[in-house]
Amino acid sequence: MLDVTNGQIVQELGWDEDADSSISEGLEEVIGEALLDEETDEMVDVVLLWWRHGDGDLVDGLVDATRNLGDSGRIWLLTPAAGTPGTVEPGEIAESAQVAGLVQTTSTRLGSWQGACLVPGGTKR
Repeated sequence: MLDVTNGQIVQELGWDEDADSSISEGLEEVIGEALLDEETDEMVDVVLLWWRHGDGDLVDGLVDATRNLGDSGRIWLLTPAAGTPGTVEPGEIAESAQVAGLVQTTSTRLGSWQGACLVPGGTKR
């Protein structure tokens, strides 16, 4: 799931009642551990960032999400899918990622959420 493998360390940010808990639970099953929350100081392989229109400045959210990201890490930005409340326009995601020093490598649909995989600029994955 989301190219995450057993033993990787995953931090979850921005979870709220509207988040799809089956995604979080599926990741926990794959890695064999609980997801870390925003309070951790541990370096992580993957950040799962739930984001909705109205959550604030996406650039700031992405920069904050890189705080504990390891050198070969990536961010999975999950936003409500098109046509659902809280949708974030693809152009805003692309522009915010670029300003935050990130590049989108892939995207996928996960139920009512859209996932964008973001990596630090210059990193090939």
